[in-house]
Amino acid sequence: MDKNMLAGLEGLPEQDKARMASMIDHLQLRDSLRMYNSLVERCFNDCVDNFTRKTLQKQEETCIMRCAEKFLKHSMRVGMRFAELNSQAATQE
Repeated sequence: MDKNMLAGLEGLPEQDKARMASMIDHLQLRDSLRMYNSLVERCFNDCVDNFTRKTLQKQEETCIMRCAEKFLKHSMRVGMRFAELNSQAATQE
């Protein structure tokens, strides 16, 4: 975890800092799993429509790869934009 996330907690006892760090780690893991589950569900629903085979057909596989790539690029862009806005807000204070 980024130590800057705990920068506002200097006055807390070490035990409370550790508890906060653990909670932040838990929340980050939960958010990552939600994003992954959302990606899987969305791409599966958009791309897989034939259940006559055990394996994906070529067009389904291509669709899933494109879908996942778009989803991850979008998520990265949103994260970068959020970081930019957060940085601007920090410099304005």
